[in-house]
Amino acid sequence: MRVIGFNHLSIGAKDLDESVGFYQDVLGMELIPTYNFGFKTKYLRCGDLQLHVFELEDHVPVYQHFALDVDDFHGVYERAKSLGVLDAKAFRNAVNELPDGCVQMYLRDPAGNLIEIDWPDVSMLDRSRIPEMKLLSEFATQDDEGLKASLYLDRPQMKKARSVKASAS
Repeated sequence: MRVIGFNHLSIGAKDLDESVGFYQDVLGMELIPTYNFGFKTKYLRCGDLQLHVFELEDHVPVYQHFALDVDDFHGVYERAKSLGVLDAKAFRNAVNELPDGCVQMYLRDPAGNLIEIDWPDVSMLDRSRIPEMKLLSEFATQDDEGLKASLYLDRPQMKKARSVKASAS
């Protein structure tokens, strides 16, 4: 198993609107659809990647993370589980299926940094091997914007590539 790229960067903000405005005004980033996690969050387009901004008062360091794409989600999950580094507290659950079929897994490195591992298509995973996986909608109701959101908004080829790879197997 290996990392195949960054997915997005997540940062904290004391005032979400002020921070989002800064990234739009100073850097020309575009606001894009965002999932509802039950707290203030906005996603911005950053080239082919995304910047996620969270307003979480004094809990910002708890949620601040970086996200990676991997070539073997099951392998990373099984290794993280065996090491006891899955983090079920950060975003209400260790492994979440998002409304568009993407999957997120949260783990902590030895220094306590939060890492998100992303997978573009839940249909390519064996659910029976990931008992912690739950629907995000179990924790936070998704509005129209949340239903339009995707971790792969600017990289739909990631989902297509996974489907083609699975078909070839």
